[in-house]
Parts: sequence; C-alpha cells; structure tokens
Amino acid sequence: MRQLCSLLGASVLLLGAAGKDPFAGRWDLTVKTSSAVYPAWVEVVDKEGKPEARIQPRGGSVRPAHEVKLNGSLLVLTISPAADDRPAVTWELNVKGSVLTGAVKRGQEVQAQIAGQRAPELKNKPPKNWMPPVALFNGKDLTWWAPGDPAENHWVAQNGELVNQQAGSNLRTTGKFDDFKLHLEFNCPEGVNSGIFLRGRYQVQIEYGQEGMNDKLHGMGSIYGYVAPSQDLPKKPGEWETMDITLVGRWVTVVRNGVTIVDNQEIPGITGGALDSNEDAPGPFNLQGTHAAGIRFRNLTVSVPKRT
Repeated sequence: MRQLCSLLGASVLLLGAAGKDPFAGRWDLTVKTSSAVYPAWVEVVDKEGKPEARIQPRGGSVRPAHEVKLNGSLLVLTISPAADDRPAVTWELNVKGSVLTGAVKRGQEVQAQIAGQRAPELKNKPPKNWMPPVALFNGKDLTWWAPGDPAENHWVAQNGELVNQQAGSNLRTTGKFDDFKLHLEFNCPEGVNSGIFLRGRYQVQIEYGQEGMNDKLHGMGSIYGYVAPSQDLPKKPGEWETMDITLVGRWVTVVRNGVTIVDNQEIPGITGGALDSNEDAPGPFNLQGTHAAGIRFRNLTVSVPKRT
C-alpha cells in the first residue's frame, strides 16, 4: 500500500508538470443523494499512458479503484465490482478546468450527483512562533464540545475526563482550527477503536484492536490509510498515554509518549468519516465514538500560530 501511494504521488507530479490529463491530480468531492450530502475524494494518475485512481468514499479507508476507464471525455471508476447478487457501483466523472462533475451509479441507476474541485496544495509556511496553549476541555462538562448526533450521544465529563460510555456519536469542538499544535492524553482499553479527526477531516487512529486486525496504515498513531507510524511502540491498553500532533497545511507530525512516530508527513486527502471535503477551511477536532465504549481523554490543549 505504501509503495502504491509513493508511485501515485510521483505520477501526479509528473502529470502536473506535463499538463496532459485534465483528470490528473487530487479532487475534493461532495456527493449528494436525495436524502444526504457527504464528502469523498479521488486522486487520478497516469501510469504508462493509462489512468489509475485511488478513492476515499464516505467511509472506510482510501483504496485503489477496482477499474479505471477513460471513455472519451468521461472517466469511469468502478468502486464496487458487480457480483451475482448486485450490479457494479461506479463513479462517472467529467472535468472542465478545475471543476469536476459526475454521478454515482448502481448498474444503470443514478443514485447520487458528484461535484468536485481540485484539492488545495496547502503548502503553508511553518510558523515562527506559537501562542501559549489553551484548554479545549474544562474538566467539568461538555462546554466547547457538541455531539454530531445528539440523540446518540454517550460522551460525558467525568472525574476531569471526557468519557465515551457507549458506542454512538462522535464529539467535536465548537471551535475550528487551521494550523495548530494539539496535546492530548488518552486511555484506550483493549479492543477499543477510536481516534481524533484533525480539522474534522484527517483521522489519527487510536486503537487497541485484536492482534492482526489492523496493519500499520490503520493502527495506533497512523493517519488512517495514508501514513503509517515509523516505528512500533509498546502497547499500553488501559493506561494513560500522550499524543502531541502538529498540523501545518497538510503536513503532520505525531509524537506518541514522547517518541516521534510520524515526522512531517503529507496527508494526501480526507479520510473516511470526514465531516466535509473543504480542505482549505478551518475545522474542528472530532473524537470518534462510533465503534466502542471506554475511550477516555483528558488534558486536551491547543496552540495556534502567533500572528505578527
């Protein structure tokens, strides 16, 4: 998977310089059905004269499209191949300049409309100075936080901690952030899968799942599906650990328990479960609470660049 990501990234740079393929590059997508609106993402590259693509649908992990066909000005990506009990799901895409349009189809039936724009580079200059850290959690209640789905919210403030008592809603900050340094402490029991979304779009994985369930691209401290930790650290289920995350543009550094495990790596695009695909806008921190009970957080603070 990491080899594929590297090859895709190199191909995008070459195509961008040559300017040959109007689909080439990264695209932030918005998908609209009759009842919902949700984000997605795609990256298209040219390999030996043929298009290849990797996709990030609404959920799950970024992955290669099953099939990529260029029919004249129409790019057709097979998201899910046909099986005995179901037709194929495809994205049919058109491009004009920096605007992408298209449809999600199940067989011949149109199920949703797609609108997209080229993803921003986000090559922000590293700040020279940072403001003093401020608290994101007051230790007493959910002031400064809001559940994504209030009816399914099971987050509570308890003994100075943010606790997810039952699988249900995610919990996001009411404030939004651009570049930042985030500090948090977490306690993740065995078998629990959680994480924190940066700007509501990029998930840093926090999990102690069953042995062999997740590879490094989906394990503790990864940028889910895109960036694996550079080294393995001892597992500490049920113990308090620290994580310090710096995000500048789309370049991220993750320090877990004092050890740098992701060192200024680029995040190519949104991860599954993102709130939106507006990558050039500030966004909230979003704690994942959908999978299991028991995750706990405390001492969450954030520092933002000092403007001169």
